[in-house]
Amino acid sequence: MCAQRKHDREFVRTFFTSPTAVEGEDDSAKMLRRASQLRGMESPDVWVPDNEDATAPSMRDEGAENIVDVVSEEGAEFPGEIHPRIVWHRDDPSTRYQGFQHMLQIADPEKGAVEHVDGFVVPEVGDIDDWKKADEFFTIVETEHGLEEGSLTMSVIIESGQAELALGDLREEMGKPTNNLERLFLLVDGEVDYTKDMRAMTPTGELPPWPELRHNTSRGASAAGLIAVDGPYDDIRDIEGYHERMTDNQAKGMLGIWALTPNQVVEANTSPLPPKTGSWLLEVDGRDVELREADGRYIYDGDELELEETGDEEYRLHADGTERELDADELHEELLERTAYVPSMNDIVDSMEEFEAAKEAGRGAIAMEQSATVVISGTEVEVTRDRMWDEATYQAAQTPITLFQDVYENRSDQHEELEEMYGEEVVERAMQVG
Repeated sequence: MCAQRKHDREFVRTFFTSPTAVEGEDDSAKMLRRASQLRGMESPDVWVPDNEDATAPSMRDEGAENIVDVVSEEGAEFPGEIHPRIVWHRDDPSTRYQGFQHMLQIADPEKGAVEHVDGFVVPEVGDIDDWKKADEFFTIVETEHGLEEGSLTMSVIIESGQAELALGDLREEMGKPTNNLERLFLLVDGEVDYTKDMRAMTPTGELPPWPELRHNTSRGASAAGLIAVDGPYDDIRDIEGYHERMTDNQAKGMLGIWALTPNQVVEANTSPLPPKTGSWLLEVDGRDVELREADGRYIYDGDELELEETGDEEYRLHADGTERELDADELHEELLERTAYVPSMNDIVDSMEEFEAAKEAGRGAIAMEQSATVVISGTEVEVTRDRMWDEATYQAAQTPITLFQDVYENRSDQHEELEEMYGEEVVERAMQVG
């Protein structure tokens, strides 16, 4: 049995947490106020006033009050969704009760915040029965305050082996008349506490990468119609590492990631979107290098790979510590294996439009040609590849366009930036394909 999803968002790129109360400040809610005023690409898809780890235990009651005050005042203008994180723990009834009391306080219609609150984030969940306990508290809060049943979504943070195993139970449990787990929205990885729960160690003390956890969370979200989000990337200055993490996640179907700063929000908001311009990559010594475009040619500027023409359609290639003599056909095959094209938004839209026209004409598959002049050590080589497009290829290409459409439909505050990035004509066409 699989439940009908209750949320409209298809994708969430950014999950941004803010302390709810800062000790020793004249205004303990200053971080909340600052976050509530973020707009455009600096503003997350999901803002999480964090009344758990980001807020000292002694400040959490005040933090709940601050959530009510700030969200009631600023929530109507905030462009993303608002999902406060409460306290919870699978092994501690008193912690669960405190989180329940804070939910009751924040969701009180008379206080004016709940009309802008989309749901709550529940950390430290355990097995599926613990998820049901949390769900029951949501139902009680809705009943107590006369809210529509299921109107508050529930997101959980996967921070234990129990919670990871519960991902496999979701399809069977969601939609049963004995629970309201259809309210589930985000599945968020919490690698720090997960590492602690697993009793894992590394020689440097750094977190393990946990690719299995991220895969399992993405798979669980896909199977249950939910959205997967990766945990925080603590080195906020390491933008390259952040990008590598997001690229690895996106290959797993996990398009969202935790953001700790507005700068990370900008990076995470833009990373999964199709690029403005296409680019060619060349595999050199086991890594992909982006070729420099100049006058319609794509140039490799490094010295780890060298190419020279030795005669009429005869070449010598120095690569991977070896030297090889190749004819024109052999060189073309070698470069086909080493090159890849990253399509731009316009490229994807063009290809989808062409395939849609072919389908209307009764053709089930068409060949799409990609070609480039690649320059290595001053030697020019034409690289041409044909890619067969059928319905499966079309559906796979549609994912980044569907993401863009979801962003454009839900984030009107980003329209101007998106139109500046791609051009109004490309945006208009992207909103029509599919």
